[in-house]
Amino acid sequence: MAGLFYPGDPDALRTQVSGLLAEAQAPEKIRPKALIAPHAGYVYSGRTAAAAFATLRDGAQSILRVLLIGPAHYVRLRGIAAPTVDAYATPLGHVPVDLPALSAVADLEFVSRDDRPHAREHALEVELPFLQSVLASFQVMPLVVGEATPQEVAEVVRRLWGGPETLIVISSDLSHYHDYETARRMDAATAGAIERGEWRVLGPGQACGHLPVAGLLVETARRGLQAQRRALCNSGDTAGSHERVVGYGAWMFR
Repeated sequence: MAGLFYPGDPDALRTQVSGLLAEAQAPEKIRPKALIAPHAGYVYSGRTAAAAFATLRDGAQSILRVLLIGPAHYVRLRGIAAPTVDAYATPLGHVPVDLPALSAVADLEFVSRDDRPHAREHALEVELPFLQSVLASFQVMPLVVGEATPQEVAEVVRRLWGGPETLIVISSDLSHYHDYETARRMDAATAGAIERGEWRVLGPGQACGHLPVAGLLVETARRGLQAQRRALCNSGDTAGSHERVVGYGAWMFR
C-alpha cells in the first residue's frame, strides 16, 4: 500500500509520520500493554492512529515484539492466518517476523500458515511505519483474522501475551459508509461498548475488525485491564465528505 495509503518515498513517509506523532498529545510515563488503532489512509485516519502510537514514547526501548492482529479484507479465511515469510517491508525498512514465537499457537486447529491473506492486506501494513518510527527495534507477530470466534482470538492473545517486551496492536476501523451524524452516533455507542468491555455487542456493522477487538476485550477483561480512549472521529472530520464516512478510534490498555 506504499504510495496509496501512505507515502511511498521514505523521506516523505518519515516526515508525515513524525509530524502526526508530534501533534499527538499523550500522557507521560505510561507503558501501554495493548492498543487499538485504525488502518485507513493516513490522510483520513493518521491523526487517530498517531494518538494511539504516541503513548509508546516512554516505554519504547523495552518493546521488542509486537503482536499485530487485523481483519481479513480480501481473502476468505477460516480461522486465523500467520505468515510463512520472515519479514514485512515498508519504505522505512524491513520488520522481521518472529516465527519462533508464532510456533506457540501452531498447534491450534484454527491457526494456519498462509501468506495469501497477508499479501494484499492493508490492515496490518499501515500500522508498521508508525511502529518503525516509535520503536527502536522490534519483531512482529502478524495475524489476519477471518471466520473465527472472539474466544479463538482471545486464546491466541493469551498465548502470545508475553511480558513488558511484548506489545499488542489491534487494527480496526469503526462504522463504514453512513452519513456523518449516523456514524457519530454509532461510533460513540461502539466506543462505549469497548470501554465497558462489552465484546458481545460488537459486530461487522460496528467495526471491520470486530473479531480482533472482541478477542482482545475477552483477554483484557480476564486480566483486569480496561480500554482508555485516545481519539474518536470519522473521515468527515479529516479529509472526506459527510455523505459516506468511515469511523476511526484509538484506545490503549495499561
